[in-house]
Amino acid sequence: MSVTVYHNPRCSKSRCALQLLTERKADFTVVEYLNVPFSNESLSALIHQLNIPAFDLIRKGEPEFKEHFRGERLSDEQAIEAMLRFPKLIERPIVVKDGKAIVARPTERIEELF
Repeated sequence: MSVTVYHNPRCSKSRCALQLLTERKADFTVVEYLNVPFSNESLSALIHQLNIPAFDLIRKGEPEFKEHFRGERLSDEQAIEAMLRFPKLIERPIVVKDGKAIVARPTERIEELF
């Protein structure tokens, strides 16, 4: 019943997710996805676990999105390519447990996995 957290240490919501899991005494692994990049296959699999369109995982307020993709509605393949090219575009934190994944915004959504 291990939990994986795709984490950006600069993100307050991501830090809150780690704190909640620590308080819960959950067994979890942290993946700093800005340092350990996703492959196309691993990001595609994660999006499948989230059960959302790839475009919905993109942070549209990020400068990289505004500069390169403003006003565009990207296909799943284009959205995945954008997130692989600019990992800061990936919404966070993402928490995975037992094959189910959620974007933990708000942090309390983590409880859905337990």
